[in-house]
Amino acid sequence: MATVALNEENFASTIDANDVVLIDFWAGWCNPCMRFGPIYEAASERHPEVTFAKVDTEDQQDLAGALEITSIPTLMAFRSGYLVFRQSGLLPGSALDDLIGQVQAIDPAELAKQAAAQKQAEAEV
Repeated sequence: MATVALNEENFASTIDANDVVLIDFWAGWCNPCMRFGPIYEAASERHPEVTFAKVDTEDQQDLAGALEITSIPTLMAFRSGYLVFRQSGLLPGSALDDLIGQVQAIDPAELAKQAAAQKQAEAEV
């Protein structure tokens, strides 16, 4: 499965249109990013049901800044439109596979319930 290149125009629609989305924030000058790239690509082959995306932080500086990406590689995982994981640094393939399983196991209805409760709590403040 090929990865999708994300930019400001397709970022939100990609997250909204897919059940599980992993996003790798990277740059061509970043050695850890270059080491993580093949691990990420291999995982995309093992998990065709997941959308694997990449953001080149050099090319998409405004997007990276808006998402407060301060260290790369950074990996984000979304489930049903909700951010459920964010971490900087390399992950080995086995840890990435484990993460994907954990994200897929999250109940989207529970995420929606938690988001609604948080929104209500913020409205009461």
